[in-house]
Amino acid sequence: MKSTLKFFKRIKSTIFHSIAFYPVLISTGFLFLAIALLFAENLEVINSFKKKVPYLLVQDNETARTILSTLFGGILSLTVFSFTMVMVVLNQASSNFSPRLLPGLISNKKHQIILGFYIGTILYTIIVLMSMGAYGSSSNLVGFSVMVAAVLGTFCIGLFVYFIHSISQAIQIHNIIDKIYISSSKLLRKEKTEQEDNLVKSHNISDKYWKVVYSNKTGYYRSFDIELLKDSLKSKENIIEIIPYPDQHIWKGDPVLIIKEPISKEELESLHICLYILSNRHEDDSGVGGMIKLTEVAVKALSPGINDPGTAINAISKLGQLVEKALKIKPKTFFCVPNCDITVVHNKISASELMRVVIQPIRMYAKADSSVSYELLNALVFIRDSKEIYEGYVAPIQNEIISLVNDLNNNISNDKDLKRILELLRNRTIPWKQNQH
Repeated sequence: MKSTLKFFKRIKSTIFHSIAFYPVLISTGFLFLAIALLFAENLEVINSFKKKVPYLLVQDNETARTILSTLFGGILSLTVFSFTMVMVVLNQASSNFSPRLLPGLISNKKHQIILGFYIGTILYTIIVLMSMGAYGSSSNLVGFSVMVAAVLGTFCIGLFVYFIHSISQAIQIHNIIDKIYISSSKLLRKEKTEQEDNLVKSHNISDKYWKVVYSNKTGYYRSFDIELLKDSLKSKENIIEIIPYPDQHIWKGDPVLIIKEPISKEELESLHICLYILSNRHEDDSGVGGMIKLTEVAVKALSPGINDPGTAINAISKLGQLVEKALKIKPKTFFCVPNCDITVVHNKISASELMRVVIQPIRMYAKADSSVSYELLNALVFIRDSKEIYEGYVAPIQNEIISLVNDLNNNISNDKDLKRILELLRNRTIPWKQNQH
């Protein structure tokens, strides 16, 4: 039963994140609108409206058919052109930035709604045309519906102009970077708030008994769904610690959970069901996933084929702020499950792992570029000197700074450039940290 519920949740998530969700929803609405208006053509209110504004209604059946056919062909052309433009944009984004950015561009709700409006108007026009064939050569039987079709066609032209503006803005790399930054910042802020709200639970942990649960599949750990826990497990006091951090890759047989109290075989199976381990790291949004996307953008920009240090510097600037926000979050978050005595412990990504996953790839590509290395070192010093990051995270950041300095010494041959970069480290201390020891 729990596995079936998990399956339907995944189907629901897939449908809601599909590019076809809004177009199908809007098109269905237009279908019912066409049917409703055709039934309403002979209502007293509609007939009264026709008499008051006859100049807005088409009296001749052939003229109405010509207008509808023209609208159908024109909007169909707009739809095809819009699809073609989206494909060109996606190809450019994949080639110049990162293939991992494509899901974010495809899932743009504004573009999906515009596409749905196009398809819905085409469907509406087809239904009205079919009804004209059913009515024969009678005049003024679908005049109001034809007027609505003309209004919808005019609105589609306005949407097309907006679509051109929107898609041209969406492909600009600084807008992509800003969008990733805003989304990731919100997710990290949410994690920080959840940790602060559940901080008191951290004092209830003891090491009396622990059972290790191993992964039964390979993939990226995404989340732990508490709702799928077996009822018998919810009724007993227990502590469940999740070992991997969100977006961490785990292999089949790796430890994923630690349980304080013994559990039955059926309860163990329900724990496996609660784990979401996906094959794609970027299937759902997360704070760490956003930082990895920015890293990939920066690395792609530094590749010889692209050679765009400005984009890399922009990505590093946003990345430094996100890493600083992530390191404000303590290593563990304690969450007490409502209506039961279970406490779930979520592990967050450590500073050393964050440096390896996010900073190290950029360091390896930027070690011979003085301008990008300067910004990367500046970001690391900013993170290290932040007064709000968790105290235990300072040492890994300092180690990454030392690694970057060593790479610069070995790869930058111009002494003046090297001196200018290393001046960032002069007279930069963190006395507020030292006073705590």
